[in-house]
Amino acid sequence: MALPRTKLVKKEKAAEGTMLFQFEKPEGFTYKAGQFADYTLIDPSQTDAEGNTRGFTLASAPYEPNLMCTTRMRDTAFKRVLKDMPLGTEVELDAPYGSFTLHNKVARPAVFLTGGIGITPVRSIILQSVHDKTGHTIMVFYSNKRPEDAAFLEELNHVADVEANVTVVATMTEPEKSRHGWTGETGYVDKEMIARHVEDLSAPIYYLCGPAGMVTAMRSLLNGAGVDDDDIRTEEFTGY
Repeated sequence: MALPRTKLVKKEKAAEGTMLFQFEKPEGFTYKAGQFADYTLIDPSQTDAEGNTRGFTLASAPYEPNLMCTTRMRDTAFKRVLKDMPLGTEVELDAPYGSFTLHNKVARPAVFLTGGIGITPVRSIILQSVHDKTGHTIMVFYSNKRPEDAAFLEELNHVADVEANVTVVATMTEPEKSRHGWTGETGYVDKEMIARHVEDLSAPIYYLCGPAGMVTAMRSLLNGAGVDDDDIRTEEFTGY
């Protein structure tokens, strides 16, 4: 059976070195916040050994009108074609996939430990939770080198400002290289940083999303703090 097609309707810069692309939502298409989609270019003008298909988180929340993917822009044939693609161009959509979704038990807080482009499923989950008034307490630890590199930070800070159940703890590992001042947390996410903001480390369900090395380090950190693996969910980003 042929895959459904979707049209590119918008593209813009999301952060330095990061682009955001919005596609039409096919009629009847549904997904859960935090899931991802495979996009396939149709007869692209160039290709390479990595092929014409990429998986991207559905960074949009399910209630939003379009499907959004956000990606770091590497110099690959796929991303060159995607960046230069005229609005209205069709791609094939194979979705949804993944189980990196918000737990059902509202009594347990959700704590996200993420960095860089790993913020994409977090955006979807937070916005959908707020939209649906699920009642979950959500805290996000979001690490980047500089504020300029942090996609969706301004948007998520705004959500946290108006939603008592949402807290965003942003940290910068190279703030001295920023063109802007930074007065928030600095350095990598560690046990001490988490403990400053999470009163009972055993209470939450933890969500780790980002590069494989970061996910491994965060799992080790949590295990060392006594967090059970059953309370840890992961999503590794590779080849972005």
